[in-house]
Amino acid sequence: MPIKKILVVDDSPTERLALSEVLVKNGYQVVTAENGEEAVLKSKSEQPDLILMDVVMPGINGYQATRTISRDDSTRNIPVIMCTSKGQETDKIWGLRQGAHDYMVKPIDHAALLDKIRALG
Repeated sequence: MPIKKILVVDDSPTERLALSEVLVKNGYQVVTAENGEEAVLKSKSEQPDLILMDVVMPGINGYQATRTISRDDSTRNIPVIMCTSKGQETDKIWGLRQGAHDYMVKPIDHAALLDKIRALG
């Protein structure tokens, strides 16, 4: 199934804008969320083809939101790529255990991200 709609989840407006601009320029429809709670709600209401999830956010963090999304029947088939500043190997392993499909460390290499998205589609 081709990736068309992407949910970008990050509490940083700058990060949301940067990722959104790159994705829109490459033909993707973008929906954004500012935190984990909003991510869980929008994953159900918008049914995106992919979620780019930050980890460090107020309230429900990206690990918790990813776990919730990956265990819910209505959203479990939506792949999640974690895009975070948490670069330790244990962080990556934990993210993948929560149900993430992939894990990228900030600053995000936009070309590598686009390659990962194309590979999913």
